[in-house]
Amino acid sequence: MASCSSYKNVPYFQNLKYNAGNPEPIENFKPITIQNSDILSVTVSSLNPLAFNDSTGRTMGYLVNEQGLVKIPLMGSTKVQGLTTSEAEAQIQQSLLPFLKNPDVVVRIKNFKVSVMGDVAKPDVYKVMGEKVSVAEVLSMAGDLNITAKRKNILLVRELDGKRQYVPLDISSPGFFKSPYYYLKNNDILYVEPDKTKYATVDGSYRTYSLVLSGLSIVAIVISSIIR
Repeated sequence: MASCSSYKNVPYFQNLKYNAGNPEPIENFKPITIQNSDILSVTVSSLNPLAFNDSTGRTMGYLVNEQGLVKIPLMGSTKVQGLTTSEAEAQIQQSLLPFLKNPDVVVRIKNFKVSVMGDVAKPDVYKVMGEKVSVAEVLSMAGDLNITAKRKNILLVRELDGKRQYVPLDISSPGFFKSPYYYLKNNDILYVEPDKTKYATVDGSYRTYSLVLSGLSIVAIVISSIIR
């Protein structure tokens, strides 16, 4: 009975209604916005010769400072905090028109990363390629949750616009896919809490180890007394 009860907490997306013939629209994704300390890659091409790359041909990174400004060659400092990369592209392109003929601008966030901690197979900081990644994808990068991990209370820590949020996530719920927090943002942290089963296993092993050491110590004392 206890084993059956515990298993109910293991599967993800419980009671999910399958709808292959009637797919639901994705309405909870919003493009990520540029934040302070982001590093932007800015690629500019135009009919005028201009080097936005370094001597090795690599695209250079531009830091968004504490005021939300990024300093771009020719145009100086411009406010990009709170903009999507598409909006930043349009703004930079407009600012370069006095200097370049038909400039084409591509902006990407170079340091998009997510941290995964706690009861997963491979906790680490994971670099994200692109600008759209979900909680499910990042947990897969981390080797999935261990069997002892809590599915109903995964903590998301998010810093956005100078504020920090602590958001509980339940990946056992079918409504998880519609959560406004299903898609992650730059520098998000996921903490997966272990359940009591894991502690009991570790605690039991520690007690066994302590008892063995105590027993060996007593044997050593007895042998030492006999030799004397």
